[in-house]
Amino acid sequence: MKLQIRSVHFTADQSLLDFLQKKLDKLDTFFDRIVSGEVVLRVQNTETTDNKLVEVKLFVPGATLFCKEEANTFETATDKAVDDMKKQLIRYKEKIATH
Repeated sequence: MKLQIRSVHFTADQSLLDFLQKKLDKLDTFFDRIVSGEVVLRVQNTETTDNKLVEVKLFVPGATLFCKEEANTFETATDKAVDDMKKQLIRYKEKIATH
């Protein structure tokens, strides 16, 4: 899957970028017609430890799927976002199959 990754106000290291690509490539097993995706990584200025924000936007034929997750690390937030996106893809696939 063609993935565009942006990190806001910091530079993401290569291991984080590889982790994101690997995790999001697994979404192709649930819906194989994903056109492309965008990931935005942010560190928010909050008092809590859950200040790492991952936003995932996937472009599929006829729709755009989006999720946003926060956690104390980018890896944990990515895992949550992938789980959420998996549910959205399965729901979308069932929706277009019934029409």
